[in-house]
Amino acid sequence: MFVAIPSRERPRPRWATPLLFAALWLCFIAMELLPETEQRRLALDWGALSGGLTEPHDWLRQLRDGSMLRLFSALFLHADWAHLLGNLVFLLIFGLPAERAMGPWRLLGLFLLGGAVANLAAAIAIGTPDRLIIGASGAVSALIGAYLALFPGAKLGVVVPLGLFLQFVKVPAPLLIGVWALLQLVFTFIGPAFGAVAWSAHLAGFAFGGAFALIARAGIARRLRRRRGY
Repeated sequence: MFVAIPSRERPRPRWATPLLFAALWLCFIAMELLPETEQRRLALDWGALSGGLTEPHDWLRQLRDGSMLRLFSALFLHADWAHLLGNLVFLLIFGLPAERAMGPWRLLGLFLLGGAVANLAAAIAIGTPDRLIIGASGAVSALIGAYLALFPGAKLGVVVPLGLFLQFVKVPAPLLIGVWALLQLVFTFIGPAFGAVAWSAHLAGFAFGGAFALIARAGIARRLRRRRGY
């Protein structure tokens, strides 16, 4: 008879994903309570402006005037309920398992840095001065990339309509995420609502998240080997 010996290592608390969920939600509610003119002013003051972020030779000036900080603050601004809810759903689906694997601090760093890199990529790709970039889509895309790197053999549940019935099926994560990434690439050039959706931010965030997770996974593996004396 074999009996499993419980591990003495307590599971790490997952607080980063709930914290980000609450922050995104509260920021949107607070913005919605303001008059429309104040909402526009807030978005212009804290959203990422493409025209102010495409001068790589003048990073110090941009840091002083706050332009670079907009890459982070823009993550917590959303255009409408659909924009917010879509990001919140993907945050929970991919953020919770990624946080379980990487820990809350790495997850928080991934969200903020990945989102900032994604916004910067969108600002450069748009090319048109003074286009406003808001939303956490780039940061969420970083979580998707991290999830794929951390769990390449995972399966994701999908609801498929079969006539009058809905069938729940499990699809390999690389296939489903691969289709999503391919669509982002196609939509970057010929997609619907071109210019209204920062498809390039999704791609940049996805690539950053995958690289970040691979580096983090290697670091975690080394730490575990040292702890076990390998």
